[in-house]
Amino acid sequence: MDSLPTSSEARDPQWRGANQSGMRNLNERLVLSLVREHGALARTDIARMTGLSAQTVSVIMRELEAEQLLLRNAPLRGKVGQPLVPMSLNPDGAFFLGLKIGRRSADLVLIDFLGRVRTMVSVTYTYPTPDGTLAFVRNGIARLEQDLTAAQRKRIAGLGIAMPFEIWNWADAVGAPREVMDQWRSADIRGAIAAELPYPVYLENDATAACGAELAFGQTRIRNFVYLYVGAFIGGGIVLDGSLYAGPSGNAGALGSMPVPGPNGRIVQLIDVASIAVLERKLLAANRDAGMLWTSPDDWGDLSPFLERWIDDAAAAIAHALVSSSAVIDFEAAVIDGWLPTPVRAALVSGTRARLERYDVEGLTLPVVREGTVGIHARSLGGASLPLSERFLLRQPAAARIGSPS
Repeated sequence: MDSLPTSSEARDPQWRGANQSGMRNLNERLVLSLVREHGALARTDIARMTGLSAQTVSVIMRELEAEQLLLRNAPLRGKVGQPLVPMSLNPDGAFFLGLKIGRRSADLVLIDFLGRVRTMVSVTYTYPTPDGTLAFVRNGIARLEQDLTAAQRKRIAGLGIAMPFEIWNWADAVGAPREVMDQWRSADIRGAIAAELPYPVYLENDATAACGAELAFGQTRIRNFVYLYVGAFIGGGIVLDGSLYAGPSGNAGALGSMPVPGPNGRIVQLIDVASIAVLERKLLAANRDAGMLWTSPDDWGDLSPFLERWIDDAAAAIAHALVSSSAVIDFEAAVIDGWLPTPVRAALVSGTRARLERYDVEGLTLPVVREGTVGIHARSLGGASLPLSERFLLRQPAAARIGSPS
């Protein structure tokens, strides 16, 4: 369990509650956020951390217990006075669905209130279509709900969609007919899915959602970091002061579009060097099978010498992007994750660190480069984190602005 906030942290406005009755919803979010971050907490712990009165905290925790969002743990005895009764999150308190729409596959995941995966269903395709995606979601939700009781199904709090914005621009990259991919221009996939569901549906850029998964479920216990998700196309996200930041248009952290030197020295975009699609093209050009890149993210097998060259090129480009980012925002860390086998991710992180050592960074403080802790399903889990954060937590992502329920 993490340590409780220090006295200086407790004075930070983000940890402070409000005793006014009109702020009850905010205070409930505050309590749930603290219990999620620190584990089981007693009333006195929360009162000390937030500045709320003991009476206010007692009322809030009783209400959350009555709503089955918190569970009463065994009393802690042995101290003077009444025994402390820690409260923890109820795994069955709420459920959330996450949908990832990717280049070659879609995933639909069901998680509980602790963020644990209960069930996941997937589908592969040559390229995504709006109608095919809607059919997958319709059938997938029916499949996921089979594992829940009637009472649990009523506790599904929402569905979050993680998908690339302007997905129609993928036509050439995925080898899809342009007229088919152009269907996405006019498709309101969030609206179409929401029309069939009794709970709200949210929408976020896939890499930003993956960043949200690292923030909500990962082990990256820092408040400011830049995030990179290496998928078919690399993308990114930004966390500032402990909150996911997407910007006014939802594209903050779009590191895939950052100009970087390519392997031949020509300036290209990061997406043109550090994406898995680049490795796929090199394999296919050499008449090597590339199917395992999409179907076997846990083990790609022997892809020498193409994999080593791709890692080296990608690490060099990512390092350049991180130096450029550090000149704008003083990040504590850079987190790299993706649709990658664990050894490949580790090699990419190691290569990026080595490349950073070659730069003259006088006047800059470079972030510590770390491996992500969520893994290959960060995008679908990030989708599921959208309704969790929007409806129950204090720090809300920008997804509510982008795809709030109608």
